[in-house]
Amino acid sequence: MNPSEASRIIADEAKNWRREIHQYPELLFDLPRTSAMVAEKLRAFGCDEVVTGMAKSGVVAVISGNRGNGKTIALRCDMDALPMSEQTNLPYASKIPNMMHACGHDGHTAMLLGAAKRFAADRNFAGKIVLIFQPAEEGGGGGRVMLEEGLLDRFGIEEVYGMHNQPGLAVGSFAIRSGPMMAAGDRFVITIHGRGGHAASPHLARDPVLAASHVIVALQSIASRFTDPFDPVVVSVTFISGGDRKALNVIPPAVEIGGTVRTMLPATRRAVEQRFRDVVTGTAKLHDTQAEIDWRPGYPVTVNNAEKTAVAIAAARSVVGAERVNGNWPMTMGSEDFSYMLEKRPGALIWVGNGDSADLHNPAYDFNDNAIAYGIDYWAALVAQQLS
Repeated sequence: MNPSEASRIIADEAKNWRREIHQYPELLFDLPRTSAMVAEKLRAFGCDEVVTGMAKSGVVAVISGNRGNGKTIALRCDMDALPMSEQTNLPYASKIPNMMHACGHDGHTAMLLGAAKRFAADRNFAGKIVLIFQPAEEGGGGGRVMLEEGLLDRFGIEEVYGMHNQPGLAVGSFAIRSGPMMAAGDRFVITIHGRGGHAASPHLARDPVLAASHVIVALQSIASRFTDPFDPVVVSVTFISGGDRKALNVIPPAVEIGGTVRTMLPATRRAVEQRFRDVVTGTAKLHDTQAEIDWRPGYPVTVNNAEKTAVAIAAARSVVGAERVNGNWPMTMGSEDFSYMLEKRPGALIWVGNGDSADLHNPAYDFNDNAIAYGIDYWAALVAQQLS
């Protein structure tokens, strides 16, 4: 099924909004240009209320239907980019060094703006729509900050829905699953403290490089030997630093290791953290060194409400047909701070197809503009169902 004519018309305009955002990416909570553009367009569309400054640069808009009282539902998108260099050579590529929209948040913003324009022009629904344009999804926890600032109660939100693009899923397709959908993502930095010395006399030192090497290997035993193989756990060491390449005959006094731990179940998350601490401290002690652990809790598991997942599936099917909606999409070990909102209100996150593109967080990635009309249609179908 093709997108509706109404959404195709808006999508032609929204493509330009998306490409403008793409050229001027901004990071975390510092989104003055993006949030100003979003707020300006929402006011121009005629939204009943436009609130700026939540979580520093977040924007929230309210559109009331003309069919009387009803529920208040929220539709959420993210606006921030990533601190990486773009390698697409596109005419609208990022103009800001070391910043790019490599996760499609520019497209998410454009789709929700397009939906806002459609809703404001045709208010054939009961109740209210709250449109959430969120900063700092990429590691800053902007969703959590908006909740702490009273987002849900201030606007009377009863249900909340999100949408994210998915490379490899055909444009004009949707995918979702009930229950745990995306993993909790915790981060860590370990410092192994030893005793420095001459590389010719390692017995007089306490080598933190050797200890760190064993810690890295031992950490892989958590997923392979400590947890149920049907309960996903991923431990990734992504950073190691110690010593000096200009002093190759020196055993350094300390080594740092960093990475992430991803889990799907809250109980597993707690158990894995404790096992992690035991493995690190025990392995370091075995080599007569000491381990200092800086554990940094990240986003919780993204859990789709079963009833609202069915709502999302029905909306997507009405847009593209049942054969192009996968209701049992595999879980992913990536994490998403929309999880904070789903902990507080029933709702669901759905994937929208981005086609055969580079993967997310890849310097060659670009959001597929052909997906915009489908995204707008999905938001419209969801509102038509929930606020009829």
